[in-house]
Amino acid sequence: MPATGQPLDEPATTEPTEATGEQPDGGPASRRRRKWLRITLILTLIPVVLIAGAAVAGTFYFRSVTSDVARVDAFSAVPEAARPTKDTVAKDALNFLVLGSDTRDPENTGGSRSDTIIVLHLTRDRSAAQLISIPRDTWVHVPRSADGKHGDVNAKINAAYAWGGVPLTVQTVESYTGIRIDHVAMVDFAGFKEIVDALGGVRITVEQAFTSTHSLSKDSVRKFQAGPQTMDGATALDYARERYAFKDGDFARIRHQQDVIKAVLDKASSGGVLTNPAKLNAFLRATTSAVGVDKTLNLLDMAMELRHLRSGNLAFYTSPSSGTGMKGDQSVVLPDRARAKKLFTAIRKDDPAAAAAVAAA
Repeated sequence: MPATGQPLDEPATTEPTEATGEQPDGGPASRRRRKWLRITLILTLIPVVLIAGAAVAGTFYFRSVTSDVARVDAFSAVPEAARPTKDTVAKDALNFLVLGSDTRDPENTGGSRSDTIIVLHLTRDRSAAQLISIPRDTWVHVPRSADGKHGDVNAKINAAYAWGGVPLTVQTVESYTGIRIDHVAMVDFAGFKEIVDALGGVRITVEQAFTSTHSLSKDSVRKFQAGPQTMDGATALDYARERYAFKDGDFARIRHQQDVIKAVLDKASSGGVLTNPAKLNAFLRATTSAVGVDKTLNLLDMAMELRHLRSGNLAFYTSPSSGTGMKGDQSVVLPDRARAKKLFTAIRKDDPAAAAAVAAA
């Protein structure tokens, strides 16, 4: 296992293995505060919509909505000695590990892999957040699993979930990034179909025309034209899922996932949703059915903490890479370790400006 504090040093050479009650109205300012209190539930429910909004009309309703959110044991099997410590300046910041899969994807036959891996950093003053997507084929060192049967080998990063579930994924991401994970959120991205439909569709600008051949449509084909368009749930899911139509494959898929996340955030925080009880309730119910969080996360406390956060304060990045290559018979994403180390160091030090500079370089 790489030494703690040196997460992005070159890993040791290893043979590749297969990785399988509202208050009375006090005026406009008071109304604005209540509005943002209502729309912060999604910050803690939907992993990739952790910075969105939803409604909390009262504690009873909040608890009724969140009672169905699944809980996972994310940390008990992670050796404390192997975990990075937080930088002093960032001790009040929060780091989430967002793990996503798509159980409706025709290619997903076992659900044993994490197709989406995002490190979400909430700044210590809760004024902003950065989301860093790590391509699922990134070649990293995966520590040994708790049962001792797998790991301690270089492999695609999503192998960690197959070999040791959430705990080994936490350990692998912490080892690679040097960032201590405070909470974990899991999402079935197929659930985005219901979420988008509950919102009445989302507006997305398609960067280039393409055809999806793994579509939810009857003939499994959906054509996308370039330019802005409103997408229903099935269309948005097809848009976020497709990768084979692009030369840069999974990188395009990551960009499109980020497009959908942004669109959901914008629509979820709009007055049309917040002032329509039926739409709001449908949105919340769809959200809770698609997500799970770690056992230590207090959803109500988090919603209160994030009530001032705005969707415009999000920054989306992708972990730096030097392209793709082969490791044995596997096609992998080769990390740019120098740039990745700079990016994750900036995140670890709670320095959004430095992170933006690294990403723009």
